[in-house]
Amino acid sequence: MTISAVIIARNEEGMIANCLDTLRWCDEIIVVDHASSDGTPVLSERAGAKVIEQKKTVSLAELRNVGLVAVQSDWILYIDADERVTPALMKEIKSAVLQSNVTSFAVRRNNIHYGKWMRNGGWEKDSVVRLFKTSSLKKWSGEIHEHAEVEGKQSDLWEPLVHLSHRNLLDGLRKSMEWTPIEADLLAKANHPKMSMLRLIKVMVMEFIRRFFILKGWKDGFEGGIESMVQAVNRFFVYEQLWERQRIPTLEQTYDKIEQEIQSQWKRVSA
Repeated sequence: MTISAVIIARNEEGMIANCLDTLRWCDEIIVVDHASSDGTPVLSERAGAKVIEQKKTVSLAELRNVGLVAVQSDWILYIDADERVTPALMKEIKSAVLQSNVTSFAVRRNNIHYGKWMRNGGWEKDSVVRLFKTSSLKKWSGEIHEHAEVEGKQSDLWEPLVHLSHRNLLDGLRKSMEWTPIEADLLAKANHPKMSMLRLIKVMVMEFIRRFFILKGWKDGFEGGIESMVQAVNRFFVYEQLWERQRIPTLEQTYDKIEQEIQSQWKRVSA
C-alpha cells in the first residue's frame, strides 16, 4: 500500500523542514501552500515535496480538498506543519493501512502548549481523523471545524501525533485569531442575539471557568493557566467582531462620517 502525506502550510518556514523530516517514509509528500510570504514553498521543494500554491483565501476544508485531488497513493495522511509523526506512529500507520475493512483512522494528539504537554483543559481528549483510504474520501466540508466525508468503517490509532502548538504568546494569539473572523461571520448569519458589554464579559469569563476549573486546566500548572486565559481571549476576539458586524451604523460608516465632518471644517475655513 502506498501512502501520500499532505501538509497544509502558511508562513511555516520555521517548522516545515522538521515536519517533512518525519515524513520521508511516505511514498509522496504534497505541501499545499496557502499564500505564504516567507520561504515555506522553497524549503518544501528543497526537501523533495511537491508544492501546490493556493494564492486565494479559502477555508481549511478547501485546502484539504486541493491536496486530495493531487494525491496518487492508496492512502492519504493529513499533517500540519507544527505536527510530528514519531517512529512508533509510522510503524502503526504502515500496519493499519493493510486492514481491508477500515477506510479511515483517527489519531490522538499530544498538544504541547508553551512547552508543556497539556493533559487537562479539554486538550487531553483531542482526536483527529487524518488517515484515509484515498478512494473512500469524497471531500472535506465546513468553514471552521472542517470534517471529512468518507465512506466505510473508521478505527483508531493508538500512537499519538505530537502537536507543537502555541510555541510562545504571539504564536498562540496568532493561531487563536486566525479563524475568529469566520466564526464571527457564522454567528452573525445565524442571527445571534445582539451583543452587549455584559454578554461579552460573560462569554470570556465562562470560557476561562470551563477551561481552568471544569476541565481542570489548573492541573497543568502555569502553562495550563496561560492556555485557559488565551482561550478566553479567543472568545473575546470572536464576539467583539460579532458586535462589529451587528453595529448600526457600521464602523466603516462611522469613520466615513468623521472624515466628512473634518473635510467640511476645512471647507468652511478656506471659503
